[in-house]
This record gives sequence, C-alpha cells and structure tokens, in this order.
Amino acid sequence: METNNRKPTVLAVDDYPANLIALEAVLGADYNIVQAVSGAQALTQLKANPTIDVILMDIQMPDLDGFETAAEIKKLPNCKDIPIIFITAVYKEEPFVRRGYAVGGIDYFSKPFDPEILKFKLAVYSSFKRRFNSLKIREQQIKETEELLRVGRKLTAVFENLSVGVLISDVQGRVCQINEQVSRICQSDFAADPNSYGEMLGWWDAKGRMIENLGPLSKALGGTASHSETIRIACKGGESKRVHCSASPLLGLDGHVVGAVVVLQDVTESKKIEADLEERITRVVSAGVDLEETIAP
Repeated sequence: METNNRKPTVLAVDDYPANLIALEAVLGADYNIVQAVSGAQALTQLKANPTIDVILMDIQMPDLDGFETAAEIKKLPNCKDIPIIFITAVYKEEPFVRRGYAVGGIDYFSKPFDPEILKFKLAVYSSFKRRFNSLKIREQQIKETEELLRVGRKLTAVFENLSVGVLISDVQGRVCQINEQVSRICQSDFAADPNSYGEMLGWWDAKGRMIENLGPLSKALGGTASHSETIRIACKGGESKRVHCSASPLLGLDGHVVGAVVVLQDVTESKKIEADLEERITRVVSAGVDLEETIAP
C-alpha cells in the first residue's frame, strides 16, 4: 500500500542527458527522480513504476515527441490522472501551448525558467495524484465493507440455526459480524465488545495488532482456505476452550480478497459430555450395578 510519508516521485523525460542531470540537481533533495531519455522509455518507466506522481516532459524528441508521448500516457491504465508539465526551449508559441493542454498537460514551462517556481508548482501537482489515490483507496474500502455486510447477512442467515459459530472478518482481520453461536462459544456479547473477539481467538495481540501468519484466519486472508484446524481460545469469562476452526477467503466483485468467513465448532463441550458419560459408567461398573439397566432409556 502506498504511503504518504515517502518523497514524491517525478518522471523526467528529456533526450539530452545534461538536462536530466540539471533537473536532478534542482529537484533531487525533495523528489525521487526517475529518468527517461525518450518517449518510449517514459512509457516503459510508467508501466513499471506505479508510484510516479508527476511528469516533466520535454517536447522536442526523436520518434515520439513530448505531445505524442503525453497522448500515449493518457491511454495507459492508472496513468490518466498523472499531471504532466511540459518544459521546452523551442515550442513557446501559443499554438504549441494550446496543443500541450489539449493532449493532457497541466502546465507549460519555457526555458529558461525559474527553478523555485517549478519546485513550488511540483509540490502542488505532485499532491494531486496522491490525494486521488487516497480517495480511490477509501472508495475501495467502502465497496469492500458493503460487500462484506451483504455476504455476512446471507451467511449468518444460513448458519443461524446450526450448532456452529460463523463470523465474518474484513481484510484487516477485524471481526465485523457473527452469529449467536459465536457469542455462546466465546461467552461474550458482540454488541457490547466487538473488538474482544480478535484477541480471544488469538488473531490480535493485546495492543490490537493482527498477528501475521498465525492460524486459519491469516491463511484465509492470504487466499488459502483451511479446514477443521484445532485452536484454543480464551473465553471472556476466563475459560479456555478447544474449537475446530475452518476459514475461507471472501472475494469481492473484482476477485480480490476482501475478508474471510470463519466457522467455529466447540469441541470442549462434546469432550465434557464424553468425560461425564465415562465417569458415570465407571461409577456404575465399580458399584456392581447392571450397566444395561442403568443407561437404558
């Protein structure tokens, strides 16, 4: 996932290496500079580097000139919204400036230019794509949450009357929906304390951080289903239980994992019943009573 703490990345496109060196000297302290000496190389860099925030584009280049390169960039997936700033020492007349804006440029500098003004505008333009990416991430999270709730409602309705617990987690491993059987197994009211389940089930540490690569949930969020793994949980009331746990990834409409569905079956209770029955049989046998008469209905 992209982080806003990194330095912005600028793709500098110019067929003269000396110009690229000059841009590196002016901008290198504040930006990560990716270089391309042709339009074709710029397209290759964009396909390989999804973190580019803004493009500085020379116009006069062989094969693909700056205008043609910009038009091709706008056709690339996820590149349509990258700001393009044209820099030229030749094409300064108004018709060229208009063409620059027509092919998707957001600004147009003529050489010589003031480096401080370029740096100021870069700071503004580089933030555009980062904010746009943040909005896309937020939109995706909302879609995933809606999908989880929709699937969760269907699953809990199916399993509500069964003797197994069913819970739904989001892609961060947060429990967002359960059926009544999970509350009974964990001895905890989900509505009163929804954040306690991750820790009880051993998926979160005491600070609320997910424990990676641990157990069925982690596997499911990584895209792999697991079946009937035995785990031990610490119930809200202090009791420790053994449960069989199965987990499967939940896929969103685009095929990506958006969460997991986890099924819990309490085996401690059945063991207690078996132990109680065994104890009764032992007492009966040691007392010399007819076994068949004692346990007969």
